[in-house]
Amino acid sequence: MNLPQTRPSSRIFYGWYVLGASFLILFVSSGAAFSFGVMFKPMIADLGWSRSAISSAFFLNMSVYAFSLIITGKLYDRYGPKWVIVFSTICFSAGYVSIATVNSLSQFLLFYGVISAAGLGGTTIPIFAALVSKWFEKSRGLAISLALSGACLGQFVLVPLFTTFVLRYGWRKSYVWIGLITLVVNIVLALTVLRADPDELGIKPYGWKDSGQQDVKPGSSQHGEVRDLNFSQAIRTPSFWLFLVVMFICGSGDFLVTTHLVPMVTDYGISPSTGGHMLAWFGLMALPGILLAGPASDLIGTKIPIALTFTLRVALFLMVLKYHSAVSFYIFSLLFGLTFLVTAPLTPVLVGRLYGLSYVGILSGFITTIHHLGGGFWAYMGGVIFDKTGSYSLAFSISAVMALAAVIGMLLIKEERHAPERDWRV
Repeated sequence: MNLPQTRPSSRIFYGWYVLGASFLILFVSSGAAFSFGVMFKPMIADLGWSRSAISSAFFLNMSVYAFSLIITGKLYDRYGPKWVIVFSTICFSAGYVSIATVNSLSQFLLFYGVISAAGLGGTTIPIFAALVSKWFEKSRGLAISLALSGACLGQFVLVPLFTTFVLRYGWRKSYVWIGLITLVVNIVLALTVLRADPDELGIKPYGWKDSGQQDVKPGSSQHGEVRDLNFSQAIRTPSFWLFLVVMFICGSGDFLVTTHLVPMVTDYGISPSTGGHMLAWFGLMALPGILLAGPASDLIGTKIPIALTFTLRVALFLMVLKYHSAVSFYIFSLLFGLTFLVTAPLTPVLVGRLYGLSYVGILSGFITTIHHLGGGFWAYMGGVIFDKTGSYSLAFSISAVMALAAVIGMLLIKEERHAPERDWRV
C-alpha cells in the first residue's frame, strides 16, 4: 500500500518517510553485505580454498560494485531511485541465493563477484546519501547521517544473527535466507515509499526559504552566478583528485578490516562467535561516528572531521601491530568502527559544497567507485600478504602509512565553491 503523498499542508514532511525507508533498506543491505566476514573461514574449511583465493572474489565483488556505482549514479540522476533500487535488489538477491550452489571458485566469482556485486551498487550508501540530500535543505548533513545510520545498526544486529545461523545451519542456507530477506524488504519499500525529490510531490525541501532562493535546474546553482560543475568540469580541479586519493585510502582500510578482522582474531585463539561480535560492535560504533559527522559538517565543514578520522586510524593500525589480546582487538574494533562511515554522509555534502547539487549522483558515485576499488584491492592484498608471510602485520603497517597520507591530502583540499575552468592551484 502506498503512503499518502504528503502535501505542503501535511503535518509530517514527506522527506521523513523517505529518510525512514532509506534507513530500513540500508539496515538490511548492510547486514547482508557484511555477512561475508563471518562466511570467510566456514567457506575455506568446506571448500578448501586459500585466503588469497577467497579474497580475490571479494576484490572482484568490490571492483564490479565500484563500477556499478557509476552506472547507478547516472541512472539515478536521470530516472530517480525507485526502479534503480528494484532492479539492483533483484540482481543482488539472485546472486546471493545462487551462492548456495557453488562448488568451485569460478562459480563463486560469478555469483558473488559479479552478479550480486552488480546489484549492490543500487542498494547501498551512495544512492541513499544522494537521495536524502535532495529532500533536506536545512540540516542536510544530519539528515543524511540519520538515514545512513541504518547501515550501522544493520551490521550490529544482523551480523551476530547471521553468525549464529552460519554456525547452526551452514553458510549455504544462510546465503539463501539473506538473499530472500533483502529481496522482500527492499522492493516493498522502494515501490511504496521512496520518491525521487520534493518536486515529485509539488513541495520544497525541508528548511527551504522562499526569500532569496529559486528552483535549481541542472547546471544552475544556489550560489549566485556560479554554475554547478558536471563531471568533466569537476575532474579538472585539484580538489577532486585529492579527494579521490583520500577515498581510495579510506576504502582500503575499511575493507581490509571488515574482510579480515574475524579471520585475524581467530588466528590468535579468539572464537569465531567472539570475532563475529567484534565485527558487530564495529558496525554499531559506526553509528555515533556517522551521527556526529553530519552535524559537524554543518558547523565546521568536512575537512576536519575526515582528517581526524584518519589520524585515529594511524594510531589504531599501530596499536594492533603491537597488541594481540581480546581486549586490544575489541578496542580496535570499537574505535575503528567509529571512523568507518564518517566519509559516507560527508561525501555528498563536500561534493555539493565544491561543485553544486545538480550532478551529485554521478560525482558521488565515481568517488565511491574509487573508494571501493581501493577496498577490494587492499582486501585482496591482505589475503595475499597473509598467504606469503603468515600474518597481517605488513598489510597493517602499510595501512598506517596510507592513513597518514590521507590526513595530509584532506588538509590540502580547499573547501569552497569551485567554478568551471578553475585553475589547478590547491
